[in-house]
Amino acid sequence: MEFTDEQLLRYSRHIILPEVGGKGQAKIASAKVAIVGAGGLGCPVGYYLTAAGVGTIGLIDNDTVEMSNLQRQIAHNVHTIGMPKVESAARTFEALNPDVTVVQIRKRISKDNILDLIKDYDIVVDGSDNFPTRYLVNDACVLARKPLVSGAILRFEGQVTTIVPGEGHCYRCLFEDPPPPGLVPSCQEAGVLGVLPGVIGGLQATEVLKLILGKGDLLKGELLIYNALKTTFRKVKVPKNPNCPVCGENPTITELIDYTEGYCGLH
Repeated sequence: MEFTDEQLLRYSRHIILPEVGGKGQAKIASAKVAIVGAGGLGCPVGYYLTAAGVGTIGLIDNDTVEMSNLQRQIAHNVHTIGMPKVESAARTFEALNPDVTVVQIRKRISKDNILDLIKDYDIVVDGSDNFPTRYLVNDACVLARKPLVSGAILRFEGQVTTIVPGEGHCYRCLFEDPPPPGLVPSCQEAGVLGVLPGVIGGLQATEVLKLILGKGDLLKGELLIYNALKTTFRKVKVPKNPNCPVCGENPTITELIDYTEGYCGLH
């Protein structure tokens, strides 16, 4: 790939890194990343991947911007309240880096469309805020053999893990089934520290770039947990479960369905 003088200047701090260089920046430029959710996590992930020069970013979200989002969803602003989040975020990202193609996918993912939505992307990032989506994204990525960087936040704590189908655990190895509806409060119910998505989203973006470059140690087989009040990070080993219903030796879950209680997944 031939870089223009402007691109050489823009990505100069990447290119001088031996682990990246011109070849690595070219890999970044040709990468396609789908981000599920243009909210608290999707905003910083998309911002940093845009700044890094990821060639194509697909934003999947069907929500609109609200005033209560602005405490943490940094790709939106007061002038985009009421606008679809994918459009608001796309405007922000495109203003930062016109090299990047931002694909706006204003849809709610379901068992019927998720495989089609992610099929053209190299890596999927889960920035969703609910268990039905989280399990559906995990299950679809296992089926489609797509690397997945999963993140979650609540109150003062966040977590990140990287799932590479066939090479380690999946989300169901960690938590086999979604909790019953109402058992775990949402951010709307329990709150979330506004800067927390920046920390977790930044870590997710880092994992994506490492996947693209093939450098460093991924959070594969590990769950990284961050506590903002204590300023601590801890890693929990997550072995692949041979009896996992999705990625185990004899999977019992083989096709996407909707949970009757409003959850979505494979069965």
